[in-house]
Amino acid sequence: MWRRLIQTMSWQRWRAQRIARRNFQAQHLERIAAQISQSEAGHSGEVVVAIEVISPLHEQDSRMRAREVFGRLGVWDTPQNSGVLLYIALDRRRIELIADRGISASAQSWEKVCTQLQSRFARQDYLPAVIDAVAEIEQILRQTAPALSARDTNANHLQDAPVVLSP
Repeated sequence: MWRRLIQTMSWQRWRAQRIARRNFQAQHLERIAAQISQSEAGHSGEVVVAIEVISPLHEQDSRMRAREVFGRLGVWDTPQNSGVLLYIALDRRRIELIADRGISASAQSWEKVCTQLQSRFARQDYLPAVIDAVAEIEQILRQTAPALSARDTNANHLQDAPVVLSP
């Protein structure tokens, strides 16, 4: 049984590394960053994309790992508590969206984004899927993020470049 588990984990890690090498190279990450930058104009929401190639062994629950990444990347650190983390765990095939308390979107709207992204990943449509997910998050934030304050008009408080996490 342990041998089978180790083989499965090795296969998942190899697959995740292959996906990252093919679909999340520097030029791809730049395109995602450009989409994030464009999508943040006109509302107070801040989007951070984190792509975890190999998940750490200390946290088996992807939702809890996403919360950990949310904190470590400082997504909570915006003036109006309007940060959103799109967390993608390639090896575990998990997608999580964590929104700060200033965003009033429903769980169903976030779930819809995750489901669509998961479906496109299953078809190996990685880069366009992430770009479209960021655009969909933008639409949600336009409706549910706090209004921009006069001094924060189009202020960018978090980095736009996706973060690739790997051991």
